[in-house]
Amino acid sequence: MTHVVAVSARWHTELLGEFYCLACGGDRNYRRQRGRNWLRVAGIPLLPLRRTAATLQCTSCRARYGMDALAHPTSSLLLAMLRNAHHAIALAVLAASGGQDAAPGVRDAAVTALRGAGYTDLDAPKLLAELAVAGSDDGDPDSADGADGADVGIDICGCGAALLVELHTAIEPLAPHLLGPGLTRLLTQGALIALADGPYRPAERSVLRVVGQCLGLGREETDATLAAAARTPRS
Repeated sequence: MTHVVAVSARWHTELLGEFYCLACGGDRNYRRQRGRNWLRVAGIPLLPLRRTAATLQCTSCRARYGMDALAHPTSSLLLAMLRNAHHAIALAVLAASGGQDAAPGVRDAAVTALRGAGYTDLDAPKLLAELAVAGSDDGDPDSADGADGADVGIDICGCGAALLVELHTAIEPLAPHLLGPGLTRLLTQGALIALADGPYRPAERSVLRVVGQCLGLGREETDATLAAAARTPRS
């Protein structure tokens, strides 16, 4: 009789969750499992060997991944991150455009952009109320840049320290998961809000440069994107 000798793992499940399965190409449930390798003879486990590291197994396709697979956001999480980024950019640009005193065109452009991003019940009064809660600065936003165009007081940028922190918090975790067109689209959306009442104010340009920085864009690419947005025909 011929004996077949092999080594294979026996797994036990620690918990269940949801992740983005690269093999399936979508959101799926996973099992987080640990196990131990066994020496098997004719399919019978005889000798326990080394324990295995924790892995994730897709419950649909059975593909197995390391724990780093959780670094890929699910589709639903990615959508929420995009919504938050749009919201942070719109509020920061609105603050730099004058905040509560921003031109009606800027307010309307911000509301339109956010409705398109999924905030379907938003209107101008609600947006201004959110801006007030965010604690934007009362200073002159046009003073954010110096006479030579260099950033001055970049920690404030004419939008308020709290909104500046929110830009970094909302955009930086999202940026690695977007391709180039997605990055420039977010920046362009903010630019079009700023342009709704005319050419960029110095503070608006400063805020949008921070958005570009958070997206991982270089200064030249950011400025080129802002220039292209300024050339976009508007009704």
